[in-house]
Amino acid sequence: MNKKIVHDALVLFAFTVVLGLLLGVVYGITKDPIDKVNYEKTQAAYQQVFADAASFEAYADFDADAAQAVVTENGYADEIEDVQVAKDASGNAIGYVLTVTAKDASQSTITFSVGIQNDGTVNGYSITSIAETPGLGMKAQEEEFYSQFEGKNVETFTVVKSAPTADNEIESISGSTITSRAMANGVNACLVYFRNVLAGGTN
Repeated sequence: MNKKIVHDALVLFAFTVVLGLLLGVVYGITKDPIDKVNYEKTQAAYQQVFADAASFEAYADFDADAAQAVVTENGYADEIEDVQVAKDASGNAIGYVLTVTAKDASQSTITFSVGIQNDGTVNGYSITSIAETPGLGMKAQEEEFYSQFEGKNVETFTVVKSAPTADNEIESISGSTITSRAMANGVNACLVYFRNVLAGGTN
């Protein structure tokens, strides 16, 4: 009886070791291609919201915990995950690209990049991860909605259900006010971080 238990345990152990090795090999093979795809995806998002930039460089003083504290203190639940300095061909900083995850969407979180010029003008956003309802919240990816943020220099954006009457007003996606507000809040969180930490491009 004891010999059988020991035998079964050894077989299970051997199986686990082999499986672990196989998973390690698969991970080693797939890691670089996956990293390359993710890198290209984020670079494309950066370029979409900052077409004038020749390159992007990680903001050296970015601190995720400090960023979260700033955002939370200003009433937002969103998470700033990354900050890139947008540079022109001469290497001059012309603005920033902030990657934010909106936590208050209707189905799941939404991660997107927001371009902000040195003077605080929002270039727009580019979504990298979204799982909202097709035909409703997914319309946050469509130009009719996202173009409302472009070229605006405002303190905060507010979602309205009718035609906007001010620069800071964003007309909600029909039937998807929650997603619309999540996008606006995410952009607002980026603006809060920009004003409080990046200091309008002086850092």
